[in-house]
Amino acid sequence: MGPYFHSKSFSVHVVIINLMFGFLGANRLYASDTPLTLDYYAKTCPTVFDIVRKEVECAVTSDPRNAAFIVRLHFHDCFIQGCDGSILLDDTVTLKGEKKAATNIHSLKGFELVDRIKNIVESECPGIVSCADILTVAARDAVILVGGPYWDVPVGRKDSVTASFELAHTNLPTPDESLLSIISKFLYQGLSVTDMVALSGAHTIGMARCQNFRSRIYGDFESISLKNPISQSHLSNLKSICPPIGKGDNNITAMDYVTPNLFDNSFYQLLLNGEGLLNSDQEMYSSVFGITTRELVKKYAADALAFFQQFSDSMVKMGNIINSESFINGEVRKNCRFVNT
Repeated sequence: MGPYFHSKSFSVHVVIINLMFGFLGANRLYASDTPLTLDYYAKTCPTVFDIVRKEVECAVTSDPRNAAFIVRLHFHDCFIQGCDGSILLDDTVTLKGEKKAATNIHSLKGFELVDRIKNIVESECPGIVSCADILTVAARDAVILVGGPYWDVPVGRKDSVTASFELAHTNLPTPDESLLSIISKFLYQGLSVTDMVALSGAHTIGMARCQNFRSRIYGDFESISLKNPISQSHLSNLKSICPPIGKGDNNITAMDYVTPNLFDNSFYQLLLNGEGLLNSDQEMYSSVFGITTRELVKKYAADALAFFQQFSDSMVKMGNIINSESFINGEVRKNCRFVNT
């Protein structure tokens, strides 16, 4: 399904997507009555939040991109069998991890930071704090350190003893995916259209590979963006970074070129200007199906506080996507890369 649709097919697609939502919603993993609490480690490891904050602060101070790395890791973890640390597992003879899936292999970094935090936490509180919780708390702290909002993080997750290479391919949204398809993937997780638009705002601090935005800049970017010197200059710069064919797949650029290292609402303002770097992002404003998403984009572009509040709420909601299996068979890994032996 291409990035934009003819309006005459609108009603047909709405019927199809409503049926899809009903089917997917019945099988989603999230649980509204999660067993997570704010004080889970109050007695067993009271220093864990301080440890995580200190290490994330060091990492983000040395390279602001670490903030985006950690937030992306958390997102990719939660969308694959729940927020259970499965994204952190390395491949072994008996376990095929998620890191080498096409949706992950070139886009995920930050594993060493999680390792570093885990080692310090283990020395302080051995066998107590899960890797899944460390990643979730680190994502919150990373957002704060680049200017984003604070939110309380419920904890008490267990680490999965399994991973799913297959779900990494099917559950995660892709840069050229249609708006309706991406919405369906969020609904499958128990996340609303509002959650989807707000969580996409994390791209205000993200980078993208040429392979993921090539079709956009050589497609409809020029036709829907503002016809002004700044926009034209930006497009020329993007094309210099990302040649049309043959090479440069791994060249990167900021998804928010205005304030790439600051967590703010300028990402949405770029969408209003037709300057979204990824097709999937621009569709939230430009697709004929984006009736609700378009209004949310305009709201967050105009009101940073509204975006911050919704982003905080949606991050808590995403962090509460639970792999019920992990509460039966899960563990607290000693090393985030490997299941305990």
